[in-house]
Amino acid sequence: MTKLVIFGAGDIARMAHHYFSNDSHEEIVAFTVDAAYRQAPNFLGLPLVDFDQVESLYPPSDHKMFIALSYARMNKVRAEKYFKAKEMGYQLASYISTHCTFLTREPLGENCFILEDNTIQPFVKIGNNVTLWSGNHVGHDSIIGDHCFISSHVVISGHVKVGAYCFLGVNATLRDSITVAPETLVGAGSIIMKNTVEKGVYIARRAELFKKRSDQIDF
Repeated sequence: MTKLVIFGAGDIARMAHHYFSNDSHEEIVAFTVDAAYRQAPNFLGLPLVDFDQVESLYPPSDHKMFIALSYARMNKVRAEKYFKAKEMGYQLASYISTHCTFLTREPLGENCFILEDNTIQPFVKIGNNVTLWSGNHVGHDSIIGDHCFISSHVVISGHVKVGAYCFLGVNATLRDSITVAPETLVGAGSIIMKNTVEKGVYIARRAELFKKRSDQIDF
């Protein structure tokens, strides 16, 4: 089994620990965070070490790393640690759930985290440092750029190009053959029917409180 160090000590690191431990060939041996964020010597029963010491304690010659961080600052926090780990010589591990339908034969990027019930159709290309949370559909011939976070139950139709550093919220829908520009934020429930603008924020209308109570409605 490959020895793996996880960067992070929060919810995503805890999730990564569960998935890698139960559904991969990696053996998690430690966690690491920046010294300012290390609040204990252990996390989930494993050593938690300062990031500036990890290279000497768990050398990249015989350890891989996984950056288990969220979409903060449009994925740039995760990207910064991804690039730093690569500079240190680490190979970045990716995880693909055995409960996902992964039909593309295109090579997967590094530090990807693809959870259960995703459908990845043929000819899809997925870049580096991409998170696909549970239950998404990525249509044929689509391209997901580097450093993206796709939440849950997002529908990406065929021939869509998603640029780098994008965030797609829960239940978003993207029509076919459009381009999502870099650093686009698509809010929950949004329907995107045409190309987006770089750094654009797209938010769907929110539900409104009806004037009647539920016990006053006949259905």
